[in-house]
Amino acid sequence: MRFCLIVTGPAYGTQSASSAWLFANAIIANNHTLDSIFFYCEGVMNANALHAPASDEVNLTHFWQKLHQKHGVILNICISAALRRGICNQKESLALDLGAANLAIGFRFTGLVSLAASVLTSDRVVKF
Repeated sequence: MRFCLIVTGPAYGTQSASSAWLFANAIIANNHTLDSIFFYCEGVMNANALHAPASDEVNLTHFWQKLHQKHGVILNICISAALRRGICNQKESLALDLGAANLAIGFRFTGLVSLAASVLTSDRVVKF
């Protein structure tokens, strides 16, 4: 079965992003297909490279990055939602004269077209 995940909750402050990460790992462990995850609204905060949780806390951004590295899951970030919330890559930082970039490695900017394409090719869509 092919899944599409949509994450709208931030990395910290709610349970939705960590539940999405656990669900993503369960999909893979059960030999289902998870090609990509779409981070939208507050979910784009999962891609902030500047998260610095305490040493006894989980760094969810790193967990997403490991999921991408180990299983090739594409981590799509809605560019509009990200820029509104201060998440930008080097290209956008230069174009908007922001002076710095903070998009974590492994995440990529995209638009709602990528989400629509993923939904069309999936058997199940799950939103967190």
